Amino acid sequence: MLIRVYPENPNEREIDRIVQFLRDGGIIVYPTDTIYGLGCNIFNTKGIETICRHKGIDPRKANLSFICYDLSNISEYAKIDNTTFKLMKKNLPGPFTFILNGNSNLPKIFRNKKTVGIRVPDNNIIRELVRVLGNPILSTSVRDKDDEITEYFTDPELIHERYEHIADVVINGGYGELEPSTIVDCTGDEPVIVRQGKGILQY
Repeated sequence: MLIRVYPENPNEREIDRIVQFLRDGGIIVYPTDTIYGLGCNIFNTKGIETICRHKGIDPRKANLSFICYDLSNISEYAKIDNTTFKLMKKNLPGPFTFILNGNSNLPKIFRNKKTVGIRVPDNNIIRELVRVLGNPILSTSVRDKDDEITEYFTDPELIHERYEHIADVVINGGYGELEPSTIVDCTGDEPVIVRQGKGILQY
């Protein structure tokens, strides 16, 4: 199902409808401030396993990210010291994935993973979905099997053609980007940029 949602002012009824799919274990494709993402409710094991099967990865080992609504939402699932908090506050919402040490609130399927990637994209649609759902959404980028991000994946209608067999909903939130997020590892003494993508980290 392809649903049009406008990022400037996401329609409440459409957001509620998509959240219902997430609550029922559905998979969605959604816009971010970088590449379109594929995700589900982090507390729905069936949804997580479906995504991991599609990507050919083991959910217990995979480096998957959570999309949170804001900084207070992040501290529910990860340990954040003052320095990291200040860094994140300066850069979020934005095109960054911060790798943090997880805490005991992580869903059961991720308990044996010590770290978690956290995103707060500068996109009203996905943040509104997280807010209404009440917990983060699991996130992985929409891309080719060989991990390439092609022009194909910037157009939600073409994404829908490719993903309608696995996603219950593909959100058309306008054209996406080709550049992924910048990944910042904050698990050591100093933040380390693991991958430079869209966005220049402000210290």
